[in-house]
Order: sequence, then structure tokens, then C-alpha cells
Amino acid sequence: MPKEPTDRDTLLDFELPKFKKPEFPSGGGRIVRLVLLAIILLPLLLGSFFTIDPEEVGIILRLGEYRGREHDAGPGLHFKIPFIDRVYKIPVERQLKEEFGFRTAEVGVRSRFVDETLEANMLTGDENAVLVEWVVQYRIEDAYQFLFRVRNLQATFRDMSEAVMRQVVGDRTVNEVVTVGRVEIENEVEERLQELCDQYETGIQVEQVVLQSNNPPDPVKPSFNEVNKAKQDRDRLINEAQAQYNQVIPRAEGQARQTVQQAEGYALDRVNRAEGDAARFSALYAEYRKAPDVTRTRIYLETMGNVLSSAGRKIVIDDDAEGLVPLLNLEAGAAVAATRRGEGGDQ
Repeated sequence: MPKEPTDRDTLLDFELPKFKKPEFPSGGGRIVRLVLLAIILLPLLLGSFFTIDPEEVGIILRLGEYRGREHDAGPGLHFKIPFIDRVYKIPVERQLKEEFGFRTAEVGVRSRFVDETLEANMLTGDENAVLVEWVVQYRIEDAYQFLFRVRNLQATFRDMSEAVMRQVVGDRTVNEVVTVGRVEIENEVEERLQELCDQYETGIQVEQVVLQSNNPPDPVKPSFNEVNKAKQDRDRLINEAQAQYNQVIPRAEGQARQTVQQAEGYALDRVNRAEGDAARFSALYAEYRKAPDVTRTRIYLETMGNVLSSAGRKIVIDDDAEGLVPLLNLEAGAAVAATRRGEGGDQ
């Protein structure tokens, strides 16, 4: 009579293998325990040492408590207690930067940037929209303040930078922001941002604020360019007119001064001559009153000398002379006689 299958025969139609208890050689259990202990202790031993780079400082917390500046770890190899000490490495000698209005997506020979229009869009003091992109370069001056004085410091620092930039841009015209006022804006933002960092005890030293690009939004850029072109034409015409003015007006002023100086010189000469003649006449009159006859004779002789010296050749004939033919134009008669002799010889 066949045997009815049991549940075990229905589920398993084969025989299970039989495993033997592992047998270790003599002393094998001790080696295993040592290996397991080494596996456990080795990570703890390796995690007890840490390295600080030359541009970093290590802030050590023991059971979550800051031990003090004297326990900060400098560059080199240091020891810490596992699971008790926690180390924060702060790059105090490295220059860091925050980008606003754009993000560097890829760095290389041709870096790729991503615009952040909402962050860059600002309103100037003359109610014009402008896109401002800038970079804040800073350095961690106090590692303790940087870690523990302000919660979520990076986001706070970005908010402060954006608030200061919007305030400074809002106090200026669009022309100042886009063209001539860039350096002044950079300096003022750097100064105000540093004041906020010191007030909030962030431990950050702002080293430089650099404006990357200041342009009007794309929808209004053509109109903005036309306005700038019109202003440039206006400035050019003003400069040309000023140059023409500088050429004509100084020349006219110089000629006017020359005419005035000539008139003044002529007036001074005439006055001096008149005063000299008056003084000479007064002196002569005083001498005349002392000796009228002598003075009269001297004046007559001086006058005749002046007249006769310029009158040419003269012949003087006494009125009482008799028997003389008065030849008044001897030079003319001699010339006529010579002419006649010449004509007779030619014939």
C-alpha cells in the first residue's frame, strides 16, 4: 500500500545540504577578534587627525562649545577627539566673491554666464530702469564672527549688498549709473556695505566692489541709444561753438585792448608835449621879462636860422644898392641858357 505524501514531501522534493560547523585552526579566534578590533579602531584613529591648509584656520568645537581663539588650529596637522570635537575650516586668507545680476555657469577659455534679470533690474533716481551687474570681493577677517554671530551669513551678506546697491543707484540718474558715475558708485557701495558688515559683526572685510555691466533693459535700449546720440551731438555742437568762441572773442578782446592802449599812449604823448611846450613858454617868458631886447633878438635869430636853413639858396640885395639888375631866378635862367646852347650846337 503506497505511502501518502506528507507536507514536507510536497514542499521539498530534494534533500537539504548539511553544513558543518566551521573549524578554526589553533588561535584563529584571537586573530579574528584582532582584525575586527582593528577595523573598528582604524577609522577612529584616522578621524582623530585633520590638516589645516596655509590659507585656512580651524575652529574647534568640543561638545558644541567654542573653546576660544587660543585653541584655534593653524596650518598643519592637528589632533581631535573623535565624536567629541568638531572642526570648521575657514579660508581666512582666500579672497572670496559674490556675483549679483549674473552667475558663472562654466569657467574656461570661454566662460558661460547666466543672467539674473530680477536681481539686476533697478530703478534710478530719475525713474529710469537699468540692469546692474556687479561683483563683491571680500575676505573673512574674523572666523569666529563669521561662524557664530549671524545665522545664514551668506544669504544675509547678499541681501545687504543688494540693498546697498539699490540705495546708491536710486540716488543717481541713469547717465551717472551707465557712464560717468561708475567709480563713485563702486566706492560708495563698498563703504556702506563695510559699515553694515561691521554693525552686524559678520567678520567680513569688503575689499572691492566691481560693476560689470550697466545697461538699460532690452525693450528700451534703442530709445536710450537715440537719447545718448542726441546728447552726444548736443555736446559736440557746444564744444564746436565753444572752440569758435575761444578763437574769436580773445582776438577781439586783444584788438580792443590794443586800440585802447594806443589811444591812451597818444593821449599821454599829447598831454606831455603840451605840458612841455607850456613849461618852455613859461621859462622863455620869464627870461623875456628880465631882458626883453636880448630875448627878442635871440628869438628872432633862432627863428630865422630855422627858416633859412630849409629855404635853399638865397641872394640878399641891399635896398639902397644902385646899378644892379635884380636877378631873382638865377638858377632857372642858367638852366634855360644851357638848354639853348645845346639846341644851337645840334643845328
